Amino acid sequence: MSKLDTRHVYTSESVSEGHPDKVCDQISDAILDACLAVDADAHVACETLVTSNLAVNAGELKLKNDGAAKIPFEQIARGVVKDIGYVKPNLGFSYDTFNYLCGLHAQSNDIDRGVSRDKPENQGAGDQGMMFGYASDATPALMPAPIMLSHELLARLAQARREGTIGYLEPDSKAQVSILHEEGRPKAITSVVISHQTAEVPLARIRKDLKAFAIDVLKPCGLLTNQTKWFINPTGRFVIGGPQGDSGVTGRKIIVDTYGGVGSHGGGAFSGKDPSKVDRSAAYYARYAAKNIVAAGLATKCEIQVAYAIGVARPLSINVSTYGTAQIDEARIARIVEHSGIFDFTPASIVRQLGLKQPRGWRYRDTATYGHFGRARFPWEKTDCAKALRAEAGLK
Repeated sequence: MSKLDTRHVYTSESVSEGHPDKVCDQISDAILDACLAVDADAHVACETLVTSNLAVNAGELKLKNDGAAKIPFEQIARGVVKDIGYVKPNLGFSYDTFNYLCGLHAQSNDIDRGVSRDKPENQGAGDQGMMFGYASDATPALMPAPIMLSHELLARLAQARREGTIGYLEPDSKAQVSILHEEGRPKAITSVVISHQTAEVPLARIRKDLKAFAIDVLKPCGLLTNQTKWFINPTGRFVIGGPQGDSGVTGRKIIVDTYGGVGSHGGGAFSGKDPSKVDRSAAYYARYAAKNIVAAGLATKCEIQVAYAIGVARPLSINVSTYGTAQIDEARIARIVEHSGIFDFTPASIVRQLGLKQPRGWRYRDTATYGHFGRARFPWEKTDCAKALRAEAGLK
């Protein structure tokens, strides 16, 4: 093993709920939630674009009994923007003043025929492509540390903004955490970057306040040191932000949404897509399988790739990689995943096992900020197969 493998610094980025791309993801997923509430079998592919004083929805829908007519798309979009905190006209994008355009239309029958079947269990994959799931024992959530800490930092800053703890914060922000790893384990935070939209406030105050706040957030992880470098609003000014400062589009933060660059990514975005789209549902299920493998102690890292053809229920391939950390033969783990019956990667089974058509205790909109993985509220984060995996592997 090379020194690069045993000692290296890895960086991951998160963006806040007020980032333009995340505004779009939240609107798209809020519309998906509304569609599923009207028709649990709804097919949804909803895209959003935002820019200064404008929000646009486009995409394809299929709902029973003209269900789309019951959904107030503009009202949903404005409600999401209000919840995020864009309530001031001087920010160039406010929930009550932006222009709204809707280009949502009926789903193509050519696409629908790949999914719809006479029997639900025969449902085909809603698209072709490959999806990845990843897990490691680097954190209690079985996620890479850099992305988890980046998410935590921004989520807590958003809370401080909402509660008025730091009253000059505005909704748009980014964070970046770099961590030194040794032998695959996180050892120290080498640098922290925070770029946060603010009101007109002296830069020295911003840097002092945000550094102190970030130290309080990150201190419990035990990775901060006296050598940690801090970069807070490094350009010196971040007042113009959100959709006024930069346009946003659904699905443009796929690395933020997953593992912060660790492992592989098939390229498919998640938000605005119903669970018949395997680039969302199968990525969730691959995470579920990988996490259970790590939780079971079969490996300390695991990545699963699954591939589909549109209209075909059975995956074309399932590949398991443990980066050399497997406690039993890796090929045996792959056979367990594919043939033991513990997991079933057909679209209908994924939807049924994870309850993706009728979420309980969570919403798709909840996934659209601070990562789709690593939070216990989501059903693909359960480790309820770990015991069965250990038994199948012959581990005590």
